[in-house]
Amino acid sequence: MNIENYNVNSPIFKPTLFFNRFCVSFFSTTATTTTIQVMDSIAETQRTLYPYVTGSSVVAIKYKDGILMAADMGGSYGSTLRYKSVERVKPIGKHSLLGASGEISDFQEILRYLDELILNDNMWDDGNSLGPKEVHNYLTRMMYNRRNKFNPLWNSLVLGGVKNGQKYLGTVNMIGMSFEDNHVATGLGNHLARPILRDEWHENLTFEEAVRLLEKCMRVLLYRDRSAVNKIQISKITEEGSTVYAPFSLKTYWDFSAFKNPTAGAEGSW
Repeated sequence: MNIENYNVNSPIFKPTLFFNRFCVSFFSTTATTTTIQVMDSIAETQRTLYPYVTGSSVVAIKYKDGILMAADMGGSYGSTLRYKSVERVKPIGKHSLLGASGEISDFQEILRYLDELILNDNMWDDGNSLGPKEVHNYLTRMMYNRRNKFNPLWNSLVLGGVKNGQKYLGTVNMIGMSFEDNHVATGLGNHLARPILRDEWHENLTFEEAVRLLEKCMRVLLYRDRSAVNKIQISKITEEGSTVYAPFSLKTYWDFSAFKNPTAGAEGSW
């Protein structure tokens, strides 16, 4: 049967033509609306093009019984120390401790990702739980994935923990570069604290010795880092679990001659 012999104006074809026109009209309208909605959502969801509220250095070390981590509680809005009670060290699951420098809002987003990860792991209810090495690997892949999308999370992270008697300490930066070591630091601590740790750290540090070593590092950072604030929080994690201690202030000494007259020997330069 040849369709050319049929009259397209016949009533038989009119419902079909009406249906086709209705579909084209409906889907065209829907597509336009969807495009507008998509464009609206793109306009509303903006990427972190540059960090706004940031935290400074995090310093962490292995000691005899586990991991110790220290960070100040300052949050800088540009060069202004806007917030002075920002907690940047958080327990993750049963075996891990996470510290972050960089953009605070991105750190909060990372914590949401990790909450979902830990919740999904707990739902298996198989008696096993994610250890610090697994969480560190997850963070490394996540940071590298976001970097490849040109939408990085502007943080440097420190992940430490203890599981089955094994101590683990590692770091990962905003482009996904990671490594494991006996002591790590982020931000300016990478340049000022780690030389101290290389000279004075050893694997048999007691808790008291490790705290004094971290306090020494944080005091140097307080003297030299304009983004640091004298409100320090130290956290530890051992086989028994994690403990986040109350913040405290360091004893400081500002009567050094270099502090009294910082331009000595450089008259006329500025």
